[in-house]
Amino acid sequence: MIACRNATYGTLYGVTKTTVYLDSDTVLALRQMAETQGRSRAELIRDALEAYTRKAKRPKIPGIGEFDSGHTDTSECAEQLLSNAAAKRGRWR
Repeated sequence: MIACRNATYGTLYGVTKTTVYLDSDTVLALRQMAETQGRSRAELIRDALEAYTRKAKRPKIPGIGEFDSGHTDTSECAEQLLSNAAAKRGRWR
């Protein structure tokens, strides 16, 4: 890592860089919070977005829960059902 003017540069693995436009009041508040807490603005933004997305409802996967087979033991019989279906098509024996 290279240090330059109180900033440290390096590579963060497992993250994606993005750009966010903020109004000046938000930037000022963020800068003050970062100084007070001894954290970077990026860290505060990441933590806020993580908390927001964790509590937000995620969209349902299409098709899940839309059909009722009438069976209540499908999960227990899944391998047998798949095996029977594949055997009928001649793909799995």
